[in-house]
Amino acid sequence: MLKKIKTCFLFIVCFLAYSCSSTPDKVFVEDDINIIPKPETVILGSGNFKFRSSTYLVVESEIQHEAADILAGFFQSAQEWQMNVVEEEAKPYSNYVEFVTKNTLALDAYELSVTGDGVSIFANSPGGFLYGVQTIRQLLPVKIESKNLPENVSWVIPQIEIKDEPRFGWRGLMLDVSRHFFPKEYIKEVIDGLAMHKMNVLHFHLVDDQGWRIEIKKYPKLTEVGAWRVDHEDKHWNARPAAQSGEEATYGGFYTQEDIKEIVAYAASKNIEVVPEIEMPAHVSSAVAAYPELSCNETQIQVPSGGVWPITDIYCAGKDHTFDFLENVLIEVMELFPSQYIHIGGDEATKTNWKTCGHCQARMKNEGLKTEEELQSYFIKRMERFISSKGRTLIGWDEILEGGLAPGATVMSWRGVKGGLEAAGEGHDVVMTPNSHCYFDHYQGPQDQEPLAIGGYLPLSKVYKFDPVVEGMTQEEAKHVLGGQANLWSEYIPTTSHSQYMIYPRLAALAEAVWSPKENKDWNDFSRRIESMFTRYGLRGINYAKSAYLLSADSQMDMENKTVGITLNNELPNSDIRYSVNGSPMQKFEQPIKLTETTTIKALLYKNDEPAGKEFNKTIKFHQAVGKKPEFKTTYHKSYQGTGDYNLVNALRGTKNFHDGQWQAWLGEDMEATIDLGQSTEISKVIVGAMESQGPQIYFPTDIEVYLSKDGEAFEQAGKINRPYAQNASPELKDFVVDFEKTEASHVKVKAIGLKKHPLRDGSVWLFVDEILVE
Repeated sequence: MLKKIKTCFLFIVCFLAYSCSSTPDKVFVEDDINIIPKPETVILGSGNFKFRSSTYLVVESEIQHEAADILAGFFQSAQEWQMNVVEEEAKPYSNYVEFVTKNTLALDAYELSVTGDGVSIFANSPGGFLYGVQTIRQLLPVKIESKNLPENVSWVIPQIEIKDEPRFGWRGLMLDVSRHFFPKEYIKEVIDGLAMHKMNVLHFHLVDDQGWRIEIKKYPKLTEVGAWRVDHEDKHWNARPAAQSGEEATYGGFYTQEDIKEIVAYAASKNIEVVPEIEMPAHVSSAVAAYPELSCNETQIQVPSGGVWPITDIYCAGKDHTFDFLENVLIEVMELFPSQYIHIGGDEATKTNWKTCGHCQARMKNEGLKTEEELQSYFIKRMERFISSKGRTLIGWDEILEGGLAPGATVMSWRGVKGGLEAAGEGHDVVMTPNSHCYFDHYQGPQDQEPLAIGGYLPLSKVYKFDPVVEGMTQEEAKHVLGGQANLWSEYIPTTSHSQYMIYPRLAALAEAVWSPKENKDWNDFSRRIESMFTRYGLRGINYAKSAYLLSADSQMDMENKTVGITLNNELPNSDIRYSVNGSPMQKFEQPIKLTETTTIKALLYKNDEPAGKEFNKTIKFHQAVGKKPEFKTTYHKSYQGTGDYNLVNALRGTKNFHDGQWQAWLGEDMEATIDLGQSTEISKVIVGAMESQGPQIYFPTDIEVYLSKDGEAFEQAGKINRPYAQNASPELKDFVVDFEKTEASHVKVKAIGLKKHPLRDGSVWLFVDEILVE
């Protein structure tokens, strides 16, 4: 029961507290309102309301009490205040926050009314009250996030009227804990972050090839064996050797069923549904390692420590034992997760073994199935019937559409939006999570300045452009769009700090994309409001990315005039960028910088006349071969042509993003280029710029040879360097320098000899070169 306090006593206490602590009113303006996601309507008044240790939180029910406790918790953490929670009939005449049920409001909607006397939160659900509290949090000074007991802070919020509700019901984040395992405490921190941004789904990716992360009582080997792998963390994810029998598996971990119950309960207290993902029929090497009889070949395998492709060690679709196993697993999973949705994966299944498996072929014959795709459809439909028999809804990646989909299934569209369009057109509910806008494992800033990621480029501004309702959808199809979510795959994310870096602040952009009315979205306005969120992240100790501040340069070579134009930019609009050329005084960047000689450019982004972010530092080096067209013995690959024939002599260098348009590449072949300098020139050095990124199978050359000629006919070797192959876990750029005695020459021939064949498995590898510098 809630403690009841006599109204007359409260009047006296509140009057005395108010009389003794009056402070000058703060005048709020529109730019002080930095709520993310942006509410539906906001009407700013002229006064304010001040929180005190004596502020009363007035509730009608236990549900409201939970929201009140969260609000009180902010002040407990920041100021060690113990706020009083009282029932509605004990409401004081001033300085209160009241929680009021309003039955006409939609689910998760809320209204907030702030006057000088009190704050009223109106809602019709636990989520609505919680979201009202989160809005109050963002109206408060940012130091409410601090845990260092800040002094001399006036805890005032503006008089304001807000009406707000989410645009979509599914606002989620997928967290992959299989590729790299994260402790329970961190999962709770992620839940806190979701709540802060009014998100309501944690998609928990618990099973994949590289680790089984949930305790299943009936099958203990799933965690005894499947949760652990050989530690190859010092090697690139896609260049890790296969584990050998007898090697000790020491990397991994799993959640006990008690851990899961604790996580689910904690999420529920923040109005967040935890949706488990139990992969099938592929991405299950960890399960097959534990129970080989689940596969077609029943061969004992090891839990892989890195990338697996193609994925052939999948569940056998022909054995009833497979379905018995999965049903038993899901029974325990559904006892732990009350979520309406059960995610079964369903993606990237290579069906090679099904084609030769007697069990699978017999199943196809008995069921009248013509292709292995139809067999996968049979697999998914059978699991859907089981899941729906338990009152739950199956959801899977868009590959579950292949071969036909069960009527009750929901599709998560990740390969662009095509799967979502198709599913909605067939009457299925969909969650949009296209890799183009929602894959948080992609780089979010210039790759040379970012920690290792899987690839791609997804800056904050592009996340903000995401809209789950895509062009081409009819009004009826749009009704099937439940919402959207981000996905954070963890192949390249080994630590919680790195995980935070990839989540924040892009989560804020996604939150506004799936919450706010489409007409309220404005990138310029969001860019202003996100500054306040940056400060909140910092006070909470979140390792958020400052990539939006990073400067990059777009370079263009005018081959006719032998000049380079440099345009400096960053993600934020109307940025104050200042630069220096060869140590000159800083000046504001306003137009492309024209270069005709070797030049070093330094630049900084300024905020309020103070430097923000990292310094940009780049040297454009003009050399003897600039603008001299190379002749190639073997033409560069059509997929990586750079800027064309002059790419290797245009003074422009590539980045670690091998899709940046500055690289030329050879697949399984050497690079040999001959450059006519146009006249006899004294040279003593040749530099070859190359990249290594072993995951995408890009390897440094093993040898560089330089030959010189005075007539273009007779060449003599001037120098050579050798660099044996070595494993390399990170992308790297390197200039290979070949020095030799000063020599007169009119022609230079350069050979970069590549590795050609993959050192660990079948297949050719790439050789990437961005520039040949002749000095």
